Amino acid sequence: MRTLLIIALGVAAVLLLLRYCPVARRAPAMVGFSLVWLAVCAWNLSVGLSHGHALGEELLVHAVLFGVPVALGWWRVRWGDAAA
Repeated sequence: MRTLLIIALGVAAVLLLLRYCPVARRAPAMVGFSLVWLAVCAWNLSVGLSHGHALGEELLVHAVLFGVPVALGWWRVRWGDAAA
């Protein structure tokens, strides 16, 4: 359940960012979002590891936590305007 909440938070954040960001600045904004989201996921990984979860299982979960919002954001930057 926590995984879905974090993914939903990331998706909501990236959609809000791209909605209010001018088209010309969306790519640099996504670079910034990707770095900040990576830091958030790294912090969340450290919390999971401190609670006794194995690194192998946490890495798979955090690849999804990082990948879904960031991939959606970059897809919207690259093809979002053409699809709308």
